Amino acid sequence: MDQNLPDVGRPAADPAGPSATAGPAEAALPGTPAAAGEAEREAALKRMKLVATGLLVVMAVVFVVAFALQERYPWLAYVRAAAEGGMVGALADWFAVTALFRHPMGLKIPHTAIIPRKKDTIGESLGAFVQENFLAGDVAREKLEGLRVADRAGAWLRQRPNAERVALEVSATAEGILDALDDVLVRDVLAGLVQRHMVEPDWSPTLSTVLGKVVTERHHDRVVDLVVTRTGDWVARHPEFFLHSVRRRSPQWVPEVVDHLLAERIHAEALKYLASVRDEPRHELRSSVDQWLVELVWGMREDPVTRERVEQTKRELFDDPRMRDWAGQAWATTKDALLTQLRDPASDLHLAMVAALQDLGGRLQEDPALAHRVDGWASDAAQHLAQAYGPELVGVIGETIQRWDGRQASRTIELYMGKDLQYIRINGSIVGALAGLAIYTVAHAIFG
Repeated sequence: MDQNLPDVGRPAADPAGPSATAGPAEAALPGTPAAAGEAEREAALKRMKLVATGLLVVMAVVFVVAFALQERYPWLAYVRAAAEGGMVGALADWFAVTALFRHPMGLKIPHTAIIPRKKDTIGESLGAFVQENFLAGDVAREKLEGLRVADRAGAWLRQRPNAERVALEVSATAEGILDALDDVLVRDVLAGLVQRHMVEPDWSPTLSTVLGKVVTERHHDRVVDLVVTRTGDWVARHPEFFLHSVRRRSPQWVPEVVDHLLAERIHAEALKYLASVRDEPRHELRSSVDQWLVELVWGMREDPVTRERVEQTKRELFDDPRMRDWAGQAWATTKDALLTQLRDPASDLHLAMVAALQDLGGRLQEDPALAHRVDGWASDAAQHLAQAYGPELVGVIGETIQRWDGRQASRTIELYMGKDLQYIRINGSIVGALAGLAIYTVAHAIFG
């Protein structure tokens, strides 16, 4: 009767072992944690079976003794009734528990061996249960809305060890991506992006718009002031430049004193001219610059020749081999610098990442508007994932269970659940005994 005893008529074990598609039924390798856990569960199941079966045996012994002696000791009739009810309850619950996993006593009674026969249906039902109660879009949104994701995440991120942990994970991920990138491929991609977004578009309309705004708002005056000031400072510090220039161009017969006087005069006039440009907002040089810029803006908008010159200059700039070499070196330098920063937990980048994560955690807790937005994003993301991938996950559950071998799947489920199911047998014995005693007592009280 007990599950410890082999069922009569149960099919013999396949000498070839479990099916190749048995899934969880595949035997665990000896010495592995899975094998140790399976052995522990099997031992616990056997212990509980012995307890339940032992209680049934005790009930049977009590019944035999009480039945034999109840004529001599009438009060033993109550004990017999209790033992009889306990045996009935124990046997009924043994049958119910056994029927889940196999045919009791090997007898192919209808509606027994439910799990081996109905595993596909169970898989479909389990998938439907998961879909309806966990993966439905509205359910996922409702559950996340009550979790206060932003507040919990903020409280977690504000703790420095947690922020450092996240920063290390981000650094490791970024480092892996950078290491995996092909430098030649990256340069080709960057070159393609530059070609598509910078070289192919016509620069003239954009440049004319930007330059027109600069001229309208007089931003170029600062450039003129800077150039004039720097030029004046240089001229003031290098009067010998003018003397050498005059001497190179002066005839041999001109006295040296004349060259000195002429150079000093030119130097003084240059300083005077630069000072006048700097101090007079409407100086003729400034007006010339304004006029040149206005004509350049107009030319880039309307003059085909000017537009072609701009485009030619652009093409020459980007077609220059030195520009391509510089771009490649810039990527290599940037990559090496990033890898160095990512690999060093004490680097400025890592410390800045940790500080930013802690600051984000504080904002998530202290800024209600930000927290509300984050909670909304989390709910929307959960709903989208549930709707987009829920059916696929449910399908995986059903397909996985369908691939299981029936007998081995039944054994696996029994190892996980059988120990607790033995309590049903124990409770059945106790409840049956109490019910038998109660029924006999009431009947005896009524009929004598």
